Amino acid sequence: MREAASKQQIETILKDYHWMMNSIKNLRYSMTDAGEVLIAQYGDSAGMPKSQGFISDPVYREIVRREKRYTIIQKYEAKISVIQDRMHLITDDREVEVLHWLLEGKSYRWIAMHMGLSHTHIGRIRDSIVKKMSEYVPNGTNVTNDTKLIKQKFAC
Repeated sequence: MREAASKQQIETILKDYHWMMNSIKNLRYSMTDAGEVLIAQYGDSAGMPKSQGFISDPVYREIVRREKRYTIIQKYEAKISVIQDRMHLITDDREVEVLHWLLEGKSYRWIAMHMGLSHTHIGRIRDSIVKKMSEYVPNGTNVTNDTKLIKQKFAC
């Protein structure tokens, strides 16, 4: 079961949400091949002794590198799910609009111009969103239903 997130954690994730989503997408895409660019050693060099003290197998080192990337993807996904699991809490139309644009990576000033409000008012709306999200403690609800609500709420 997930624990409550602090206001500071929610604020940080909201700020970083857009680039983390892009990173997940790009990392997943870059990980689709299984290392086809790596070539096994053949000929005289295949039978030569390898140096001691480090692993010289390029395939193994590629696997280790990719495993680190998978770990990063999992870390980003965990952070993003904190926001996604709480999106259903935001029901006010202005808050929904501000949240949408924050998740798209827009600045307070851009959102303010788009909505015809001041950037300080956008900050107050964001504070309200953060407060609602930070007070929520997930209790094992059905994430599938939450996801359906989110898709309906942000459908254009």
